[in-house]
Amino acid sequence: MKHIITALVQNQPGVLARVVGLISGRGYNIESLSVGPTHEAGISRITMQVPGDDRVLEQVTKQLNRLVDVIQVTDLTTSPQLNRELVLLKVAAPAAPREAVRQAAQQAGATVVAEEPEALTLQIVGEQTDVTDSIAHLKELGILDLARSGIIALARNGSA
Repeated sequence: MKHIITALVQNQPGVLARVVGLISGRGYNIESLSVGPTHEAGISRITMQVPGDDRVLEQVTKQLNRLVDVIQVTDLTTSPQLNRELVLLKVAAPAAPREAVRQAAQQAGATVVAEEPEALTLQIVGEQTDVTDSIAHLKELGILDLARSGIIALARNGSA
């Protein structure tokens, strides 16, 4: 199971390294990692996707809560939540069949954000599962390059 864990932390040098080091030092993998400031000055939100069972999640959250610069750790895995991921990808698009590539991209939920002579750069924003499905549909176009932001998530309706 993939767990979505968020941590509110003090925005200080070395905090991210300590959080990542704590998780990786215990042999757990981080599949997705996103960090950014919140609306409160000096506080950042770290959103991680960590595969493992409930025991793994419990260990990780307990150990994260022990770090000095960590304010709050929340497991959003089973809570009502809203998640998004951003993907930029470049697909082959020679001049002649470019309109067909545009239509295929639109059907996959992608938006054209840049054009080059032999390629289009597309943007996909949505829930992680939808983004993954869109990428699968676009593989037939010939993906030249791809960058994923990693999942970001917030609890819904005051949960967590």
